[in-house]
Amino acid sequence: MAIKISVLREDWADPLVPLPAYQTVGSAGADICANLPVEMRAAGFVLQPMERAIVPTGLRVAIPEGFEMQIRPRSGLALKHGITLPNTPGTIDSDYRGPLGVALVNLGAAPYVVSHGDRIAQCVIAPVLQAGFEVVEALDITARGAGGFGSTGTR
Repeated sequence: MAIKISVLREDWADPLVPLPAYQTVGSAGADICANLPVEMRAAGFVLQPMERAIVPTGLRVAIPEGFEMQIRPRSGLALKHGITLPNTPGTIDSDYRGPLGVALVNLGAAPYVVSHGDRIAQCVIAPVLQAGFEVVEALDITARGAGGFGSTGTR
């Protein structure tokens, strides 16, 4: 099922930077590119070790009601450079119309340069269900019960 996402470029955004795009037929996530302000395009943006920053995409999106856009790390950046998202997955709600920025963190040992046009994250469009919440007197019994982190074993 194909969902259409309406995209608006910011006035300052470079129109040559590609819109989010799937790299293969089987890709679940569409890659999102950095679209840096004019004054940063030549040198790029340096993300120091353990530094967090919002990297602009130059885009605003309209996601259909009943869906969300999940912003996720790119595995190659995470493995090779330690670049990931501090709030993964990030959620873009269907009623948000502000600028689409990607929160990145450098968990690597060296500074990392985000260049203009780099693929910095990926987005997955997912259905959303909203639940009702109610207070009850007791919860049903399960085999796991109240066992928390690691309670189901190590293998």
